[in-house]
Amino acid sequence: MSDLDWLTTAVDLAVANVADGGGPFGAVLVAGGVRIGSGQNRVTRDNDPTAHAEVVAIRAACAARGDFSLAGATLYSSCEPCPMCMASALWARVERVVYAADRHDAARGGFDDREFYELFARDRGTWPTRVEAVALPAGPAPFDAWLAAADRVAY
Repeated sequence: MSDLDWLTTAVDLAVANVADGGGPFGAVLVAGGVRIGSGQNRVTRDNDPTAHAEVVAIRAACAARGDFSLAGATLYSSCEPCPMCMASALWARVERVVYAADRHDAARGGFDDREFYELFARDRGTWPTRVEAVALPAGPAPFDAWLAAADRVAY
């Protein structure tokens, strides 16, 4: 299948999700021409603000692969991924991200991802959520334990 075919599949998942009472987002992960995961927005269904279609698809693909790395995979999304979903794709080592609608289309539908893109470009002091670092003597302890663990799995 071509990029257009896979992208159409993601859009079809999004439209079907709306018909089922969900959000207008769908995603498909493909590796070697085979679907390895797919997802639809489950935020309101599962009361999980992280259950965006791309994250659901990444979780499914990682479970199917038995690996946290999706190196070599392409993520097809019905809409431009929000910053959380894009970061998830980066953490998963996804090779390509291909999307149909963009952040402006999402804003027209009442999903203003643009606000988050703009927020991350600003100083944290201007954010509506306070983000504070507190110096704690034991703060680095988890990383010391990590570095000392002979059986750690490298990211």
